[in-house]
Amino acid sequence: MDIIQIVLYVLLGIGAGIVIGRFLLRKLFRNQEMGAQNKAKKILKDAETNAEILKKDKLLEAREKFLQMKAEHEQEINSKNNAINQRENSIKQKEQSITQKLDNLTKKEEELVAAKGNLEKQTEITKKKQEDVDALKNQHIQQMEAIAGLSAEDAKNQLIDSLREEARTQAMIQIKDIVDEAKLTANKEAKKVVIQTIQRTATESAIENTVSIFNIENDEIKGRVIGREGRNIRALEAATGIEIIVDDTPEAIILSGFDPVRREIARLALHRLVTDGRIHPARIEEVVAKTKKQIEDEIVEIGERTVIDLGIHGLHPELIRMVGRMRYRSSYGQNLLQHSREVANFCATMAAELGLNVKMAKRAGLLHDIGKVPDDNPELPHAILGMQLAEKYKEHPEVCNAIGAHHDEVEMTSMISPIIQACDAISGARPGARREVVESYIRRLKELESLALSYPGVEKTFAIQAGRELRVVVESERISDAAAEILAADISNRIQTEMTYPGQIKVTVIRETRSVAYAK
Repeated sequence: MDIIQIVLYVLLGIGAGIVIGRFLLRKLFRNQEMGAQNKAKKILKDAETNAEILKKDKLLEAREKFLQMKAEHEQEINSKNNAINQRENSIKQKEQSITQKLDNLTKKEEELVAAKGNLEKQTEITKKKQEDVDALKNQHIQQMEAIAGLSAEDAKNQLIDSLREEARTQAMIQIKDIVDEAKLTANKEAKKVVIQTIQRTATESAIENTVSIFNIENDEIKGRVIGREGRNIRALEAATGIEIIVDDTPEAIILSGFDPVRREIARLALHRLVTDGRIHPARIEEVVAKTKKQIEDEIVEIGERTVIDLGIHGLHPELIRMVGRMRYRSSYGQNLLQHSREVANFCATMAAELGLNVKMAKRAGLLHDIGKVPDDNPELPHAILGMQLAEKYKEHPEVCNAIGAHHDEVEMTSMISPIIQACDAISGARPGARREVVESYIRRLKELESLALSYPGVEKTFAIQAGRELRVVVESERISDAAAEILAADISNRIQTEMTYPGQIKVTVIRETRSVAYAK
């Protein structure tokens, strides 16, 4: 074969290959086109199926929402219908009440008309009687003039002269009474001036007996004691019953209250809180409760140490606790425990000199003012109350009589009784010891708290700001908000009518609701 044939065969092969390739490509493209058409038809069919399902879902959802809205609408209509029915019933009741009142008014009007007719008849009868009386009076005057030989004018002049003389006499008597009353009033005014002078002089003593100073390292602690919006200081005042005064005094917080036990509890609790650093209402209540328990234990310890030091045995535990409480009381400005210890020692010395029972005299001297420290503080003289307490706890009759007779409340029946009276005067009769104003001030504050505490539903009462404010804490379950307002008004009215006090007293009723839950 020559080259030309070979080239021809190659060209023919290439042409045949091209023809066959184009045929195969066309067939492949046709197959792909058919597959794409089938796939598109399938996609359209699936889309139609999904659209139908989605349409059904939307229809069901719309139907459910329609039914829900219909039910809510019906419920709203029913509630409105119920409200309308209630209003209609209320209106009907009011109409019945108004109708009844109109009937009552109609009856009263008829009764008034009948009464008016009777009154007119009685008026006519009265006029006739008055005319008859006037005629009889004129006739009587004429008869009197004929008998007396005087005319009515002359008799009138004589009567006027007589009345003028009588009035002059009564005026002189009244002037004398006014002068006497002025003398008495002047005496009262003089006493009033003296009393006011005593009160002003006793102010420093009252401050000393009702105020404690709590020292702090720096003034930054004051902000923590006050707390956010004052919640810490309010919680501390509510828990202790003591007024906490945080002012510009450098490095000091003032605790004000008439009860020294409360002041000591507030001072120790504040010391613990400041030392610990955690100051919030829940922690304050916890610390105050622990401090109260500590103070009670210290009171018992002080009582036991006192009776041991004095060599007194067999004293009832409750009397020992009361002896410990004397540490936080004052007798006319003098510490009551110190005063009672002095009296006990004086009585022992005097009884030994007279050859009497030294132990019994010392026992009576220690217990002679025990009636000043009970918690309930009834309206009895402290001597009588102390005698009753001693009798209750099986003390010797001579000791009981000495306690009750040391202010001549009862008759003395033993030789120890005048010794107790004399030693009490020796211990207390010194310059500045007798401060009646302070004692009456404390008694007034206690009466103020007791008055509010007598109402049902009252949980705690605190007299603060030197008796200018009374805070009353009530039980939220028993006293509502409206009842709290009524309670405040009732207490203020009772204070006005039953107590004597200077200035004005603010009554604050506090009602607090707490919800507590535990996570376990």
